[in-house]
Amino acid sequence: MHEVQEGEHLEAIAKQYDIGFLALLTLNPGVDPYLPEPGTLIKLPQQHLLPDTPYEGIVINLAELRLYYYPPKPQGEKDATEEERRVHIFPIGIGRIGRETPVMQTYVSQKRQNPTWTPPQSIREEYKRTRNIVLPDVVPAGPDNPLGRHALRLGYGNGEYLIHGTNKSFGIGLRVSAGCIRLRPDDVAWLFEAVDVNTPVRIIDTATKVSIEPDGRIMVEAHRPLSRTEKETQQRILLPPDPAIIAKLERMDISTQRYRAALAVQQGVPIEVAELSPLQLKAWHTLNEQGLTNASDLVRADTP
Repeated sequence: MHEVQEGEHLEAIAKQYDIGFLALLTLNPGVDPYLPEPGTLIKLPQQHLLPDTPYEGIVINLAELRLYYYPPKPQGEKDATEEERRVHIFPIGIGRIGRETPVMQTYVSQKRQNPTWTPPQSIREEYKRTRNIVLPDVVPAGPDNPLGRHALRLGYGNGEYLIHGTNKSFGIGLRVSAGCIRLRPDDVAWLFEAVDVNTPVRIIDTATKVSIEPDGRIMVEAHRPLSRTEKETQQRILLPPDPAIIAKLERMDISTQRYRAALAVQQGVPIEVAELSPLQLKAWHTLNEQGLTNASDLVRADTP
């Protein structure tokens, strides 16, 4: 929890704890994001379930506006150090409606420090139309460059998608970009040094994550699905329950109410929806289709 001080706003609090603006806003409904009342206790989304992907390289989950980095495993028989086992988690900005960041499986094709920016024709026309700004053919490195000081080019398509920094103080944890993935300057600087060319990158769009913990707890982390149109931003988007989970809970005479409630509230943090006894846990694994128990482990958000 964070106690709001005089003059603080949610963006500053999000930056202090290196979490996304929307994630903070979602977990604290009713709090004025710009003029929160001093003394208000702000909940911090600092626990996450890992996405159901291989634990390697960079994994970006668009639905939660978050990037996960898994350091390479040591070669040979050497045991991994604590740092090598650590999962690094960063809030990100992604493509806005009409310029969505695509789902992809790719790799880091190039690392560029102090990058220049060559805006495509569509972006130049948009700047002229909406901001009355005429962009040059090439924006040099420097404080006016929206890519910031570090960029990782992805091998997808023609290399038009980047993981990069920013020259703005707002927008991390929101849908604000033209399709690229945006990080805070300190985060992208750390990631730039940590990753190598050819590091695998997976971009997924998974609004619901589920974990069966070793102690029998069933954890669900539900996020609001990404809107595809401006109209959808004003509507409630429902998350359908997984029929397999419903069937198993009902077979064990366990209420599905908490599971359905977690999908409905979409708070973006892990919620315990059931607790299995040792016998129920064994039965669950017997019934379970391959994939569910490997979905995620409950971890604390750990940032460098």
